[in-house]
Amino acid sequence: MSKNLTSSSVLTKKFQITLPKKIREILGVKSGERIGFIVEGNEVKIVPLKSKLEENFGKVKAVSKPEKFKEIREFVEEEIAKNVIEELA
Repeated sequence: MSKNLTSSSVLTKKFQITLPKKIREILGVKSGERIGFIVEGNEVKIVPLKSKLEENFGKVKAVSKPEKFKEIREFVEEEIAKNVIEELA
């Protein structure tokens, strides 16, 4: 890895920096994604952190078919209606 300074940024009063576009592109990160910091002596490496969800997406096969939420909702609504009618009778 080259140790050439490719970009710089200013530290704000809240101790925040803006990651320059060139660096974001090199790291392949977008707004809202997590990054990590590795401290080595007086240098800091910035590394993208992959979401565990994204990292493992599609690796697990479904045990059963997806639930039929529309049917479940209809059933629950019918049962609630029956209970309300019983209470009013």
